[in-house]
Amino acid sequence: MPIVRVGLLGLGEVAQSIHLPVLSDLRTRFAIAGVFDASQSLMDLAVSRHAGVRAFSSAEALINDPEIDAVFILTADETHSRFARQAIAANKHVLLEKPACLTVREIDELLPLLTNYSKIFFVAYMRRYAPAFLTAKAEMPDPAEITHVRIFDLITVGRSIMRHSQEILYPTDVDPALLSEGAARKDALLREVVGKEAPADLVRAYHGLLSLSSHHLSAMRELLGEPRGVLAAHRTNGGANTSVTFDYGHYAAYYDAVMDEVGLFDAMIEVRTNTKRMRVVYDTPYIRSLPTRLEITEGTPDGVRSRTFGPFYEDAFTNELKAFHAHIVDGTRPKTDLADSRKDLALYAAIVERMKQGQSTR
Repeated sequence: MPIVRVGLLGLGEVAQSIHLPVLSDLRTRFAIAGVFDASQSLMDLAVSRHAGVRAFSSAEALINDPEIDAVFILTADETHSRFARQAIAANKHVLLEKPACLTVREIDELLPLLTNYSKIFFVAYMRRYAPAFLTAKAEMPDPAEITHVRIFDLITVGRSIMRHSQEILYPTDVDPALLSEGAARKDALLREVVGKEAPADLVRAYHGLLSLSSHHLSAMRELLGEPRGVLAAHRTNGGANTSVTFDYGHYAAYYDAVMDEVGLFDAMIEVRTNTKRMRVVYDTPYIRSLPTRLEITEGTPDGVRSRTFGPFYEDAFTNELKAFHAHIVDGTRPKTDLADSRKDLALYAAIVERMKQGQSTR
């Protein structure tokens, strides 16, 4: 099995808690060859923990190094477009953490660059690679039979969960000017979609769609297809909570996202027909290998019958990276590519437009 030499851009909490340990576990598929981060302390930590890893002086040096086969872009969202452009120009395989970009415009500027691109461009939507989700796809009812869909996300900020389960280094040696520049760039990109004079709660709601909600809304599209439109969309709790109703013709799909500080995680996708309920249940991704499962309950002439698939202990991130490697080896196109991500960004923009038409509780 060929070993893919990986260079990581960005060494924040997701890189530390997920990507670096998963890459180490998948040592027959990947080798961690290089890292770059604006924090020297994070690079020092990665080099000390992973033998043979080189720290690069810049993102450009890592991307253009001939010893790097694949670039993992794990940096701040507002930098994704720039680094993706450079990695495509260097003809590297790319794994880009979601959201791919913050605006449809950025994706539209990248897509033409892929016309003659011979490598794999993979956007990391790990819930779509969870074993329970893949099993659910095989168990989906005929679309004409679906009567109701309910999708739910309850989450506490990841840092609140991880601080009880692992040691994450949050650096203090990043240039404040760089942080300020990044924050201004991010705000400008978000407001490109929501409007320059948009209230803060709408900006926060759009950012929530890009971050927390992107996993389940992307998964919804894969299971159900593209919605006809957005019937209603509301934000409450200062934009932290979002409720959206999607039009699927003969049924509606209801999505709710809730952010709080309780310290719980509750995520599920539920699809119903008149005789069947199918529910995919996720646990927090911030603690590796917590199980996912698929629950199916059916009404039969003999009474109610239930089946459970799982618990599946192979985490979604591991499945995701195995899929990425397989695409590199086979030369096949991933389902979570840049064109697929564009559909997500267009859907989020439509949700924002619906939110503008309604009232919010700030």
